[in-house]
Amino acid sequence: MSTRLQDKVAIVTGAGSGIGRACALRFAAEGARVMVCDIHQANAQIAVDEIVARGWNAIVHHADVTRIESVQEMVQAAVTHFGRLDILVSNAGGATPTPLENISPDEYHRLIALNLDSVYYGVHAALPVMLAQGGGVFLSIASGAGLGAVTDLAIYGAAKAGMINLMRSVAVDYGSRGIRANTIAPGPMDTPGLRAWLDTTPVGAAGYAAQVPVGRLGTAEDIAAAAAFLVSDDAAYVSGVVLPVDGAIHARLASPNSN
Repeated sequence: MSTRLQDKVAIVTGAGSGIGRACALRFAAEGARVMVCDIHQANAQIAVDEIVARGWNAIVHHADVTRIESVQEMVQAAVTHFGRLDILVSNAGGATPTPLENISPDEYHRLIALNLDSVYYGVHAALPVMLAQGGGVFLSIASGAGLGAVTDLAIYGAAKAGMINLMRSVAVDYGSRGIRANTIAPGPMDTPGLRAWLDTTPVGAAGYAAQVPVGRLGTAEDIAAAAAFLVSDDAAYVSGVVLPVDGAIHARLASPNSN
């Protein structure tokens, strides 16, 4: 395994499971010192225990990324413990497919808080630290729903689109001061939640996966591999981009099916 993240300090939110957990493990394997953050601290602790058992460096931190005070405490705790902050991965987020007419104003605000406000809170807290030390990297995990409309994910998609543009703006506004900011847009991922939903559809998981150009669902490790590159110095000239990691779904023209 590469050591290209040796001694870098990284915070990963939503790291108790799924993509966040895979990113935390991958970063630690490549030499980073990782703060594993999640609202479910028990899940985060399991991830930290696995990292430490492999001889790598990680600590756990409970954080509710929908609260600015909690995010500020998270960043300060990382700096206090490790002495600096080089990488912030904003991964916490999510939504359940729901028709727009059934989304209440309260649910709208909850989705925006989880999927967009949380990213702003992270940038707002970490940017002064990174500027003072001469640089740093922001990476946000969005969704294909932020690149194009997905049925019943209107508010989630709007939040992810906002996240993408926020990262672009950070990259443009602060690039001359050593800051990079990028976004990954995952495609359909092989998660328990997606599989549970697919089991309720006529096509099923196998039929759904067959429609992905590469012929399978994505894995959390697929995203972690891309993330490790984007936060490393190998991507020193890569900033302001949104990288679809989706098995070529985004590359295909969504024309009507004539079959």
